Amino acid sequence: MAISKAKKAAKVKILTKELESSTTAIIGTFAKLTVAQDFELRKVVREAGGKYRVLKNKLAPIAGKGTKVEDALKGLKGVSAVAFTSGDPVALAKGFAKWVGNNAEFQFKLGIVDGELLTVEEVKALATMPGKEEIFSKLLYLINAPAQRLATVINATGRDLAVVLNQGVEKEKFQAA
Repeated sequence: MAISKAKKAAKVKILTKELESSTTAIIGTFAKLTVAQDFELRKVVREAGGKYRVLKNKLAPIAGKGTKVEDALKGLKGVSAVAFTSGDPVALAKGFAKWVGNNAEFQFKLGIVDGELLTVEEVKALATMPGKEEIFSKLLYLINAPAQRLATVINATGRDLAVVLNQGVEKEKFQAA
């Protein structure tokens, strides 16, 4: 069924607006995806902070012009879908990779993060990286650890002195002559 020019223009306008704020996109193809599987995939993408759209291959490059994901939308062939986010690219890749592991109907085509194209292997590698929150927590631990150790050492001197004095009192070594 053919779509009118007005509907195509409206679809392009909506997709352009969504893609303008996106920094990450993962593009894939699917064959024989059931409605339940599609619903589950959309749910996984939403939980990762992204959006999921099935693309018309001719309209996608038009909608992507001037965005950071423009290069990924050029030259698409076959049935294509895109998941995109302006948030954590690792969270999106992890959610997608987990879902794809259980649903062989979906195949990655390529990805793009901050304007840099990623191959299928790089998208899979992105999914194995720690997330933004995990990296921040590790960084804060590394920054905080030396200060904690210094405080422990400084407190140890006073604590050790108190233990020695306490042992002296217990053994009655501090009696007046």
